[in-house]
Amino acid sequence: QVQLVESGGRLVQAGDSLRLSCVASGRTFGDNGMGWFRQAPEKEREFVATISRSGATYYLDSLKGRFTISRDNAKNTLYLQMTSLKPEDTAVYYCAARNVAGYSQQPTNYPYWGQGTQVVVSS
Repeated sequence: QVQLVESGGRLVQAGDSLRLSCVASGRTFGDNGMGWFRQAPEKEREFVATISRSGATYYLDSLKGRFTISRDNAKNTLYLQMTSLKPEDTAVYYCAARNVAGYSQQPTNYPYWGQGTQVVVSS
């Protein structure tokens, strides 16, 4: 079992940067592929970024260059650095963990989810 707790979400202005964190417990964090997803009001949950055990990454095309996913296995923590934020980035951001080492953009490949952290970007 894996427990995930996100933090860092808040109200920011368009153009600002923000870093989200996700602390994992319950299993060996470093063994698992991890991901960030988001869900805007009245929209489907959307893939944001994913990282494998080895540190390989994959992003939603439209977010490349603005968002960076990273992990610190010594701290059992996953990060999402977001820059040049736009109002359309407003969403609840969720951290998720896999049972295997590889990354994935499919939410169905993630059995463990955090409770989410709210990001609001004002124009």
